[in-house]
Amino acid sequence: MTAEPRTAAEPAAQPAPDETVHHWSLDDFRALDFDPFLHDRLKEKRAARIRLPFGQGDAWLMSRYADVKAATTDPRFSRSELVGRTITASSPHAIASQKASLNYADPPRLNDMRRVVARAFTGKAMQKLRPTIQRTTDGLLDGMEQHGSPADLVEHLHGPLPLAAVADLLGMPHEMRADMTDWANVAMTPGPAPAQSVDALKTVRETVVALLEMRRKEPADDLAGVLTSAAAAGEITDDEAVSLATAILVSGAHAVRNNSANMVYALLTHPEHLERLRAEPELIPQAVDELLRFIPHRSGVGLPRIATRDLEIAGVRIKAGDTVYSSYLAANRDPEVFPDPDRLDFDRGPIAHMAFGNGPHHCVGSMLARMESEVMLATLLDRYPRLALAVPPEQVEWQEGGLIRGPKSLPVSW
Repeated sequence: MTAEPRTAAEPAAQPAPDETVHHWSLDDFRALDFDPFLHDRLKEKRAARIRLPFGQGDAWLMSRYADVKAATTDPRFSRSELVGRTITASSPHAIASQKASLNYADPPRLNDMRRVVARAFTGKAMQKLRPTIQRTTDGLLDGMEQHGSPADLVEHLHGPLPLAAVADLLGMPHEMRADMTDWANVAMTPGPAPAQSVDALKTVRETVVALLEMRRKEPADDLAGVLTSAAAAGEITDDEAVSLATAILVSGAHAVRNNSANMVYALLTHPEHLERLRAEPELIPQAVDELLRFIPHRSGVGLPRIATRDLEIAGVRIKAGDTVYSSYLAANRDPEVFPDPDRLDFDRGPIAHMAFGNGPHHCVGSMLARMESEVMLATLLDRYPRLALAVPPEQVEWQEGGLIRGPKSLPVSW
């Protein structure tokens, strides 16, 4: 059982003119080590002032569960107010398009766009897609076995499966998928190569434009078809259709690639948890949720919000125009909500983690991401009773400078 979260209604204090501004360097950490900067912020009773590596100015950071929950549901904080602003940021450029984007929209327009996308993410649609994902998983692992042990799970499973799943959802023909995983990976790794990241994102968007144009001529019952039909009916604009499809494709191909590999790495380095899931496979859905809470799946923070008026929250007074970030990673390690939060514990029961965000911008693809992870873990555990890392854990190579954390490769034997 989890503890009840705190309320955010705490005495507010006006920030002193000399208040400390924490410079958050967003260093790469070893494996799944949690960022000590966030651990330190959780020890504080109020929001912190931060400065990130890119952009200009300072921002507020919400870290505790109750404060993150409050900031991500309070309508006085706006995403649309971000458009055109130069703010302190984790990336040298915007990954999500600021034009006609779900990520930069506020209710009620945000709700209109989410309603359209939700037509392709119903429980019925996910269950219909599950056998396809299972067949793809089985085929990819057949190919890995032909390669022979040891093999790289990222190359053979975690890279191609999430792309296949989201491309199948979109209705993207196989000839359009070539190199899409690499493009998504480069787009979401802007630190070392910002120019290449921009070029990769442009290529993905051009592919999406071509897909939607094809679907206008050849209607079908897939996400691309849903988006083109909604655009034709005037529910969304053509630009919004492109932006929605691009965001779902990039995040679906990249985030699940990394986080599913993170999950397998976590299990292979927690052998007692691995053996328990072998003995109790019915625990896999619950284990996936705990792994989502436990794994620090990104570096830094995602998109912030802008305060549209003066308000008090998290022990501070925030002024209209201030930038406010919320750390879902930190919220998932709040000891007042998740006792002993740094321990992987499959007995927590149902947990309201924030790995998929919170509030109006909660990830629309969360059901698909969960399902993919469940299928991958269940299939690996069933097929490979001796699955193990083929190298010592410290020799696993990890991505550098990425917004989403994950192994470059995951050598395993079986």
